[in-house]
Amino acid sequence: MMMKRTILFVFLLCASFTLVNAQQADSSKVYKKKVLESTEVDLLYSLYNQAGVHSPVNGGIGTEQLVDGTPTIVVSMPLSDNDVLTIDAGISAYTSASSSNINPFMSVASTLKSTNVFNTTGASRGVTPVVTPTGTTTTTTPSKPYGSPWIASTGASHADVNKAVHADFSHSSDSRNFIWGTNVAYSKEFDYISYGFGGNVTGLFNEKNTEVGLKGSAYLDTWKPIYPTELREYMDYGSNFQSSGYFKGVTIMNQSGNTSTAYLPSAFTPWESKGRNSYTASLFVSQILSQTLQAAVFFDIVSQQGMLSTPYQRVYFADKPNYYIGYSAFIPYYTTPDNRAVYQLADDIERLPKSRIKFPIGVRLNYYINETFVLRSYYRYYVDNWGIRAHTVNFDLPVKLTQSFTFTPSYRFYKQSQTDYFAPYETHLSTEQYYTSDYDLSKFTSNQFSAALNYTDIFTNFKIGSMGLKNVNLKYSHYTRSDGLDANIFSFGIKFVGDK
Repeated sequence: MMMKRTILFVFLLCASFTLVNAQQADSSKVYKKKVLESTEVDLLYSLYNQAGVHSPVNGGIGTEQLVDGTPTIVVSMPLSDNDVLTIDAGISAYTSASSSNINPFMSVASTLKSTNVFNTTGASRGVTPVVTPTGTTTTTTPSKPYGSPWIASTGASHADVNKAVHADFSHSSDSRNFIWGTNVAYSKEFDYISYGFGGNVTGLFNEKNTEVGLKGSAYLDTWKPIYPTELREYMDYGSNFQSSGYFKGVTIMNQSGNTSTAYLPSAFTPWESKGRNSYTASLFVSQILSQTLQAAVFFDIVSQQGMLSTPYQRVYFADKPNYYIGYSAFIPYYTTPDNRAVYQLADDIERLPKSRIKFPIGVRLNYYINETFVLRSYYRYYVDNWGIRAHTVNFDLPVKLTQSFTFTPSYRFYKQSQTDYFAPYETHLSTEQYYTSDYDLSKFTSNQFSAALNYTDIFTNFKIGSMGLKNVNLKYSHYTRSDGLDANIFSFGIKFVGDK
């Protein structure tokens, strides 16, 4: 309720400033160029597709296949000569083989409908035996639950939709040398809700050759913790979980493939705190150094508090026995894609500290070479109190092909050290306080190559109703990481402007 009141207050504050400014504009007889001449509408879409072999849901191994489509609409509206309101709304709809394995255990019925582990054959449409990589047969029917970190489960967690909206209000002084703004944000998916708000001020000096800005934001988020199936059952039924709920009548095996009742994930306890709060303060200084060179420096301080672990990411301990559900013949092949029908039960979930401080600092240099070429460069150094150190280098080279078309090749390099709390699959010890096998927190390098084609119609000749086409942008990026993660990103954007 407090959060809702805060958002309402911000909106009312924006409205009051808008009203005052509108009244001042009516009393003035001096013409003033608007900050934004007319309404602008951006229609954006991106498609992200990745593949990898280090799923954090499976404790650091298994498929990371993910597809994410994100349609977005951004509407910028002039409220007066000095004021602009921007609304950004979109959804992110994804399917993830990794997150589907929050519940990795598939039944016979779901198998026959969705996978090729067991195949229907012949006129009798019987079920073929399960065949291991060595060619041996394990059973004549898929008679029990099974799973694999290398196969997407058929559970509900394989897909989700994130819905988000962001509103930003900005006011410019009559001289255009001072700008202030405020914003609110909201996003929601099945297990996560986020409320955000913030503000910013910018001053221009030295005949607008120098720009200094301050920004602040806060995001107050809440998890709805979802735990791996085996740990959720332990949470609900305690040490008797193997005779109740999902695991009643289900065979659990040890490393040798023999039936065992010894599995007891006693390290697991559910999270008490479900909140995650993030606060950011930013400073930037931009300076035009010459007719061809511009430089900028950015510095942020980010503080995060609360549940910073992901509750459905498994961890396996090196000093604890292994237990499985599925077909024992696949146990020797567990860490390879040849494993099609056995899943290892978790020892615990990811555990990370409840606070994190981040310090990124960046430098940008833009150099105008000639009418055809502009070089844009960026470097950022990042450090946090979890032990990560990172470097980012980015280059863009817009090439003006004609009056309307610009082609922009880009390259981005990234390198980071691992957090103090990371270790690969089945390497952590149960005596540790914090642990994760999420390779996003490991040591790695990455490269991203991009190419974009932009079309601009300064006269907005093409019309749809009262809106004229101003800009079309098409971009492709290929991302590769040293831990085996690869991704392709396609994005498309089109901008329309209203009649002045």
